[in-house]
Amino acid sequence: MRRFGLIGHPLTHSFSRKYFTEKFQREGRTDCVYENFPIPSLDELDKIIAAHPDLEGINVTIPYKKSVIPYLDSLAESLPVAACNCIRISHGIKVGYNTDIVGFEKSLVKGLMPWHRKALILGNGGATEAVRYVLEKLGIGYLVVSRQLHAGSSLVYSQLTEGLVGDYLLIVNTTPLGMYPSVDESPPIPYEAIGSKHYLFDLVYNPEKTVFLMQGERRGATTRNGAEMLELQAEESWRIWNS
Repeated sequence: MRRFGLIGHPLTHSFSRKYFTEKFQREGRTDCVYENFPIPSLDELDKIIAAHPDLEGINVTIPYKKSVIPYLDSLAESLPVAACNCIRISHGIKVGYNTDIVGFEKSLVKGLMPWHRKALILGNGGATEAVRYVLEKLGIGYLVVSRQLHAGSSLVYSQLTEGLVGDYLLIVNTTPLGMYPSVDESPPIPYEAIGSKHYLFDLVYNPEKTVFLMQGERRGATTRNGAEMLELQAEESWRIWNS
């Protein structure tokens, strides 16, 4: 049996397990299985690998995308950021990759317009690393907004003025705010400054329309959720595990 899985905590809702289980069924891959491993600490990682010698690949989600790196044996040469959401395991050797980069870029560019030259990134967690890298690659300037000012952050939410939001026409939410079951939550930004030239991208995929996206949609903004990004990064993980 070829075994794959997802680590994170908590794993109350897993896109990856559902996606890969349906993929394996659709493609008739009876020799493949995908499991959730909700571990409270990364100290459990090697125990999981030891208990499942047929484990070939792991996806990594909140809150371990950054903190997992010291637990890896090496990083892929193609890993340009300090975050990992995909691990390839071969003979017990753990190699880290980031497939969020591919997923985010391919999904983001479908809604980009020439006037989307400055972006606000909401949140400074593991997913932010991929977003920053893609924006830099595309030549889009950005500010990182977080609850507290720390390394990597540009400003805190209370510093977001209507003028600033009106000037930064691409807004990317990398936080879990609004994710099921807390569907009434949203990043605390001045939504009244959003207009028809704005592009709001939410990495959350469940629900399909978060409060963040609905606020933008009401004001004529282009909106996109994280569903396509997740599918693209999953397929990139599958490519890596089979390369």
